[in-house]
Amino acid sequence: MRRIKIISVFLLLVAFTGCLDDDDGTNFFYELVTVEEVEIPQQFNRGETYTITVSYFRPSDCHSFAGFDYNRLSNERTVAVVNVVVDEGDCRDLDSANMVKQSFDFFVGSEDSYIFRFWQGKDDNGDSQFLIVEVPVVTS
Repeated sequence: MRRIKIISVFLLLVAFTGCLDDDDGTNFFYELVTVEEVEIPQQFNRGETYTITVSYFRPSDCHSFAGFDYNRLSNERTVAVVNVVVDEGDCRDLDSANMVKQSFDFFVGSEDSYIFRFWQGKDDNGDSQFLIVEVPVVTS
């Protein structure tokens, strides 16, 4: 009987704390930003790790780097830059001089080449556009 009371009290506490309003009013969302430039080797050596650097324009002072959206399918890698946008109502647009560079490490596996597709936005029809770079793999 005591065990049932303890469990009941615990469940009530969990239900109560789940209903607390801890929203501080900050609105944020994630947004893909277009890749402008890529620094990538012209060839890879199998079994080595390479740093790939992408550059993009930071649209406003409310945008901050949040990571990469990275998808792989066979030897193809699709990469997009993700920004978190914290919208507090006073965002200032930034000019195109605010180029940001971010990097990720890429380990070369057993493929003979890798095709990288860097997201560059959408066209008038809403279709995604990509900067496509194929990098051959050589044995050292």
